[in-house]
This record gives sequence, C-alpha cells and structure tokens, in this order.
Amino acid sequence: MNQLEEATRSKNPAVPAARTSFPSVLGIILFWALIYLPGLAWPPMMDDADSEHAVIAREMLQRHDYVTMHVNGVRYLDKAPLPYWITALAYKLFGVSEFTARLPLTLFALFCFLAVYALGREINGEKTGFYSALVLTTTIGPYIYTRFTIPDIMVCFWLTVTVLLFLRTLKQAEPSRALCWSIALATALDVLTKGLIGLVFPVLIIGAYLLVTGNLRHLLRMRLLSSAAVFLAVAAPWHVLITLRNPAAGESKGFFWFYFINEQLYRYLNKRIPHDYDKVPLLIFWGLILVWLIPWSLFVLASLKEVPLRRSPWRNVLGEQDRAALLMAVWALAVLVFFSFSSRQEYYVLPALPGLAVLCGMWLAREANSLPGSSERRVGIRCSQCLLGLGLVGLVIGGYFIATSPTPPPGTDIAGLLESAPTYKLSMGHLFDLTGRAMGLFRWPLALAAGGLFAGTLANWRFRVSGSPGLGNLSLAGMMVVLFYAIHLSLGIFNPVIGSKGLAIAIGKVYRPGDTIVVDGPQSRASSILFYTGVPLHMLNSREGSDLWYGSLFPDSPAVFEDDASFARLWLGPGRVFFVLPKKIGIVKLQAFGKPYYLVKSAGGKSVFTNQSLVASAN
Repeated sequence: MNQLEEATRSKNPAVPAARTSFPSVLGIILFWALIYLPGLAWPPMMDDADSEHAVIAREMLQRHDYVTMHVNGVRYLDKAPLPYWITALAYKLFGVSEFTARLPLTLFALFCFLAVYALGREINGEKTGFYSALVLTTTIGPYIYTRFTIPDIMVCFWLTVTVLLFLRTLKQAEPSRALCWSIALATALDVLTKGLIGLVFPVLIIGAYLLVTGNLRHLLRMRLLSSAAVFLAVAAPWHVLITLRNPAAGESKGFFWFYFINEQLYRYLNKRIPHDYDKVPLLIFWGLILVWLIPWSLFVLASLKEVPLRRSPWRNVLGEQDRAALLMAVWALAVLVFFSFSSRQEYYVLPALPGLAVLCGMWLAREANSLPGSSERRVGIRCSQCLLGLGLVGLVIGGYFIATSPTPPPGTDIAGLLESAPTYKLSMGHLFDLTGRAMGLFRWPLALAAGGLFAGTLANWRFRVSGSPGLGNLSLAGMMVVLFYAIHLSLGIFNPVIGSKGLAIAIGKVYRPGDTIVVDGPQSRASSILFYTGVPLHMLNSREGSDLWYGSLFPDSPAVFEDDASFARLWLGPGRVFFVLPKKIGIVKLQAFGKPYYLVKSAGGKSVFTNQSLVASAN
C-alpha cells in the first residue's frame, strides 16, 4: 500500500496543505494588475459579441427580467445567465461603462490565477503553486480571450476549483459532505456559466482519471445522491423557469429545443442553425495550445515528463505527485479530445490551460530545486536558448517593419491600410487584415514588443546559464507585461475597425427622440452603437442568419427587422434615419433611391449616413 492509500485510510486522512505565502499571492496579484487592469476602461468596446453581451446585462436591469435575456429588445436564448447576472450587478453598483462591462471577467481572471496557485501548492508546495499561477497569468491565451466579453475564463476558474476539491477528496477515506457538495456547487455554477460543458468536463475529467487509476469505486464515496441534489438545487431553477416562460409557439419550438438541442448539441455536431461560423482545422486546433501558452510553451512540453506515461497507472503503484500530474494531463486531454469532434473555435482550448499551467509549474519547481548540471537544468537552458532565438527573430522582424513601413499622415483611417476579408467567422479573423502599409501605425507597440521580447528572452537565458532559473522565470513574466501592454496599445489603434464608438458618438451628438438607426445587416456588425447610444437598432435584411433569428420568432419581438421595402419607406419618409454601413458596398442602396444623403461620420471602414441635412436640422 503506497503513502497516498495509507493517508486515505487513516483516521486523520486530511493531508495538510502548505501554508499560503503572502509574498507569492502578492506577486500573482501584482502581475495580474500590471497586465489586466490597463484594459478595463480602454480601448472602447468592440462590435459583435463584446458589446452584444454587455448590452444583455443592461437590458436585464432595464426590464427587471433576470430569467429571459434580451438584446436590442429581442429575446436572446443562446447563452447561460450567470455572466450576465454578475455584469448586471456590476452595472447596478457602479453604473454602465466599459469599466463595469469588463470588471467581472477581469476579476475572474484573478480568481482563476489564485485557484491555480492553490492547486499547485496543494500538489507540491509553495514554489509549484507560485510558478503554476505565474505561467497562467502571463500566457497569451487567457489575456487575449478576456479582451472581449466571453465567459471562458470563468469556466477555467470553476474547473480549477472542481479539480482542486476532487484532489482533496482523494486524500480522505470518506470524502466529507463539504467537499462533495462544493464540487456539485462549482459544477452547477459552471453549467450556469457555459451550459452543458460545465457538467461534461468535470464528469469526463474525474471519470477518466478514476478509470485509468483503477479507482472507480471512489465515485461511490463521493455522496452522489446528496451531491446531485445540491447540483440540481442550484442549476435547475433557472432552466425550469426559462423553459416555462419561453414555450413552443408558432414558428418557435421553445427554449428547450433552441438552447439544448440547437445551441449545444447541434453546435457540437456542426449542425447549428444558423450556420454562421467556421471550424478550426484539427491540427491547428491542437497546435494553438502552444500559441496560447507563449512564452512557456517549450517548458510545458518539457513538463510532460512529469506525467507517468511510460507506466501503467492502473497496474502500478504511483506516488502522490505522479497521480496529480496524471490528473492534470487527463484534464487537458479531456478538453482537447472532446472539442476535437466538435465545431471547434480557437478559444475552445482555453479550459485546458490551467491543467497544463500546473504541470509546467511542477516542472519549473523541480528545475529550481535541482542541482546545477542536472537534466532539468540542461533542459531549461536549451528551452531558454530556443526562446532567445525567437526573441532575436522578433527583434529583426519588428525592426524591419519599423524601418520600412511609411508613417501614415495624421488622421489616416486604418481601414484604408488593411485588406479586409468578406466575412469573419473565426474570432481572430481580423488579424489577417494587417498589411505592411498598416504597420506604420504600430511603430510604438512594435518597438515595445520587439525590444521587450529580446530583452526578456536574453535575461531568461543569462539567468538560467548562471544557475538562477527562478530569476529567469521572473524575466519571462516581466517580458510578458511589456508585450501585453504593446498588445493593449495595438488594440486601441485597431479599435475603429472592430468597434464603432466613434460612429456612436457622432450619432449621439445629433440624435433626437423619434429618429431611427438602421444597420445594414445584423446588429452584431455595429453592436457597440447600441451599447453607447442605448437606442434600439433596426436591421436591414438580417432576420435570417443572425443571432437574433430565433428571438424574432416570438410574438413580442419588436419591429426592428427591416426588408428593402420597409427600409425604403423609412428612408423616403418624413422621419430622420441614420443608416450604418459596416461595408462600403452598402452605399449602392442609398444611391438607388435617387435622393440626397448626408455623411455623418466615417471611421474604421464604416460609415453613417442620414437622409436629412444636419445643417438644415440644426437650423
């Protein structure tokens, strides 16, 4: 019987965890603050999901309806409610703004990093906890996918808490009610955050781990009946209420079909209606793990040695750390394999990152504790050499664009320097718009990124060669603070293309009650106008194929869906109409009327026109 099994059968089974170190926690909070706080109030909100999700929480408060969500006055049954409840609370406490719209995700990022710290500390002490959290705090993936309001970092937090609690149950002969019910509570909150995957992932991770370790009987000790009751008590009420309030009627099949069948089962099977997204190729999907783990990717690969792959864990006795490493690997694989068969997007890998960060933290702690000349030190030096090479490449590429890209004249619209694709069905699709001509607008971020990358990788290499891998890790973390600030500045420069705040401000200056704002296409193309003006958007020829399609089937749907005929009546009628054109080609619709039209504002390749002279209106 191994030490772990002896511990789980002793009269006092709980294995005391290392005490929390205040300097470690303070260090994690400091890096989080340096990286995440600058993006709270700037740049402006983006179009599409970012502003759309922020508006949902505001309409919750306006309607006093916390069961059925709405956006632009239309029922929105696509998502689970918890992120919007939390954002609505932030609005209630601090008012509606970019700051409060982003505050919940920013705080949950910190919660997730601290949970990873607690998990790493539980496994192998203070140093592992700190390095695990440092890795996740300074990787690219969590940062990029908290720049707009999607709840995946919340999923990471709930999963981390679940795995931490489950690990503690393994150290008790009879897991306590508090632990088992806490797992059920975290899982229920995960379901209320992201839907069925909030249940699927914990079941897959725990079930697969117990299977490969030959310990399925542990499930019988986890108080399944009472835990299921706790889960249902938290997760079920909203699902029951919203099903009752949104029954099948007319063309609508009701909430249950749309939310569970269409939005989750059919989305997974790539049969969702409407089909408004692409699927990332499988090899790229797996390869993106290394991208989202930059700059720690090579160390994560090295940390795979922590996993007992060459032994049969269900036949041989494993130590406690081996089992923990195996659990982290099962966690990451469960997410990756599950989504390998789905309509996968780039950010679907995000819930796998905390497990890999802990694996990496275990290896980094082993490296720091090893003797000079050990295999861990040699691997660390080789990884740092590769990173230094990449830092040098980044310095050369950045220097090339800084030296060769002409500086655009003041007031240049960045959209005129890009090569825009006809549609964007991947979350990072706009990156492919960038051209050499556009790089002249990014001189300062390029200089920061190139200089920071080279300096950070050089310092990391020098510290590791001199026998101080811990200082090398801090050098990489500091490098990422500089890199993220460069990305932050770049997002502000790029914002006119992916947001519409400038157009919203221009409309707001001349808007009068009774005016109509019409978007050429779905409201998601200019949803930040809805966020900043608070005025419902009418949408031209976008009922079918938009994310508001299903809500439009309900009889209380507002009359905001226009076709060519109804738009012509609006434009040629006595009322003032603002027409938002996300693409220049839409101008032909105004030209066809043979009536004068007037430019209100143009920015980021988008324009707003009105059917009445603003000068005449002012007079």
